[in-house]
Amino acid sequence: MDTTSGPLVSIGLPVRNAADRVENVVRSVLAQDHGHIELVICDNASTDQTEQVCRDLAAADERVVYHRQPRNIGLLNNFIAAIRLARGEYFRWIGDDDRLEPHYVSRLLREFAADPRLILVTSKVAYTGPDGTVATGDYTGTALRSDDPVERFAEMLRLLNESHLIIDPLYGMVRRAPVAAVPRRNMLREDEVFAAKLALAGPWGHVPEVLAHRHWKLERIGVVARRLGVPSWQSHFSNTLQLRELLGWIRAADLTEAQRRRARAAVYRMYARRQRRTVSHRSRKLLRMAGLAR
Repeated sequence: MDTTSGPLVSIGLPVRNAADRVENVVRSVLAQDHGHIELVICDNASTDQTEQVCRDLAAADERVVYHRQPRNIGLLNNFIAAIRLARGEYFRWIGDDDRLEPHYVSRLLREFAADPRLILVTSKVAYTGPDGTVATGDYTGTALRSDDPVERFAEMLRLLNESHLIIDPLYGMVRRAPVAAVPRRNMLREDEVFAAKLALAGPWGHVPEVLAHRHWKLERIGVVARRLGVPSWQSHFSNTLQLRELLGWIRAADLTEAQRRRARAAVYRMYARRQRRTVSHRSRKLLRMAGLAR
């Protein structure tokens, strides 16, 4: 396999205490039919055998680059470190129990080559739940490819209230430099905020083929807060904090005043829909509790 032709593609693997599963992820990356890749492993101060496993993998293949954080810097900061340490023109994050099809990279590179405007390309993803059930969805719209940043932004906000199976921009392939420059804030729903920022940054492409596999489990928001290392009170105000962050980013973005008005309206629509859903969920919960109390 020629490991020097074509653009360099970096795969970033943030990891902590995954000694029992990291090797399978690495093997799936190294099996890509596009050989000019680097795998950047960012070990967030693991306390198990992850370091030794990763050092052995790096010693066996020069495409594997291993970095170990001297202390636990948090989940989000370790993800950011992966893209900042990468050298490739293109970049993709991968989870420590995920898998890529062998032609994932080459197929998405063809999509980038066909449309130089694109800053991100997604594919269909097969999600395996805790019970072993596999599910997938697909994005069939065209708004995310639009030249209008607010049309893309509004579409991403709409999708945030739909199923997670439809599209996952955080596990798509991106042009590394512009995406690495987008600032991120450690907070609940940060992944959704980042996706909205990426929608403003440029057009996206999509490949309607299952080219990636992820394990998925629904976690309570309090558990997510602990994993991110954010204050527990945020779990009670996550929607409001997300609203504030999105509105702040609209003010900072390179938009006309008319575009800002449209973008703000899209945020308020998303927020209103989410609040209605939250109220409905709480009402059903209270009715169930009242029924049990009788």
